[in-house]
Amino acid sequence: MNLQTKVNITAPDFMIDYSSKLMMLGSCFAENMGGKFSYYKFDVDVNPCGIVYNPRSVANVLRLIVEGKKFGKEDLMQVGDKWVSLFHHGFFSSTDQEECLDKINRRLARATEEIRSVDLLVITWGTAWVYRHTGKDVVVSNCHKIPSQEFERYRLNVEEIVKEYTELIGSLQKVNPGMRVLFTVSPIRHWKDGAHGNQLSKATLLLAIDQLREKLNNVYYFPAYEIVLDELRDYRFYADDMLHMSSLTIDYTWERFLYSFISPEVLGLMNRIGRINKAVAHRPFDPASNDYQRLVKNLLTEIVAISRSFPSIDFSEEERKLKDSISKW
Repeated sequence: MNLQTKVNITAPDFMIDYSSKLMMLGSCFAENMGGKFSYYKFDVDVNPCGIVYNPRSVANVLRLIVEGKKFGKEDLMQVGDKWVSLFHHGFFSSTDQEECLDKINRRLARATEEIRSVDLLVITWGTAWVYRHTGKDVVVSNCHKIPSQEFERYRLNVEEIVKEYTELIGSLQKVNPGMRVLFTVSPIRHWKDGAHGNQLSKATLLLAIDQLREKLNNVYYFPAYEIVLDELRDYRFYADDMLHMSSLTIDYTWERFLYSFISPEVLGLMNRIGRINKAVAHRPFDPASNDYQRLVKNLLTEIVAISRSFPSIDFSEEERKLKDSISKW
């Protein structure tokens, strides 16, 4: 008996392994998937400007990265006692202007360096609705609690998204000819747009991606939106607000991605890394016990063995924690 409508995922013509460089941009879903890649020690850069939701804001971020933009005081706004950037999440804001600029520019500089060697750029759109700051004439990534009368709100249409990304992906692939672009649409509903408004927004995003896949080479789609809405068609897969995904749903979607886009040859290594991470995170009942000290030494031996075979995998933080636990006793 089949109790699910299973979503078919088209097999890609590439696979992700530990030699792959990834960059993920977009909504909370990009953060969730990026967190999984980070947990398993893949080379991934997640949202250099913080979470962004709509295609125009993601495009703005990509242009900043490609251009190697260096922010100055003139690029910030003071909102209350904080300095903010309309292109950045509130994480980058600060009461100190220089601190705000330093966080922004250090993070952008790293992303600008990495974009030239990224193998796969994963873009997750959450909504087609945007907010344009009328004074600055820019679609913002975050409103930063600026009064609503300073914004114009409207929905992007399919044609303008396709036109912008056709040009943008073309310029990206000139900088990095080997780059592939994988699109996803966040399954998280934007309920403030209303039920119908949310559906129109998601449909706009899906239609735009479909046209981009038809027009451009090396452009792909992962059906996260369809997996959550069709395979997991039950509110038990949602968080308490009935809008965001539960941890189970994130794990399930990650597993579907894992077996579609990640090389089977690295699954064993991922399991080894997962066991190390789980052991490092575990709080022992008796850190001074011989059993725990033996476990720590075995973990360090395992880390050394993996690092010799895969020098790009960074275990520095795990090694520090484990060595600290030994040195205390």
